[in-house]
Amino acid sequence: MGGHHESEIKIPDYRIYKVDDVPDLVKVKNILASEGLKDPWLRNEVWRYPPQTRNRYEQYFKCWFRGKNGLTIAFGLAATVIGLEKTYDYFYPPVHHHKTSFYPKSSIENENQH
Repeated sequence: MGGHHESEIKIPDYRIYKVDDVPDLVKVKNILASEGLKDPWLRNEVWRYPPQTRNRYEQYFKCWFRGKNGLTIAFGLAATVIGLEKTYDYFYPPVHHHKTSFYPKSSIENENQH
């Protein structure tokens, strides 16, 4: 019980987040400046960009298209299954059976066929 231990949550210092380190946010800052505007809260968006690259799209690309997991395996499995299915259909073509209609033909339709 007690609860006299220090919290494990460490809040980072706000000064480590700099807009000038993120090219995308610098672009936004320049666009706003050209309109005569200023966004004092733009620094709050810096944490969204990974510190190594500071490029969000590069990080998304790495996340989704890794060799070990992600969409690479999913696309590979999907292509394999589709290829196997097409090969199977080539060697064993599906048989199309003539189906009887659900509703019986009316007497008028039977007369027109004779």
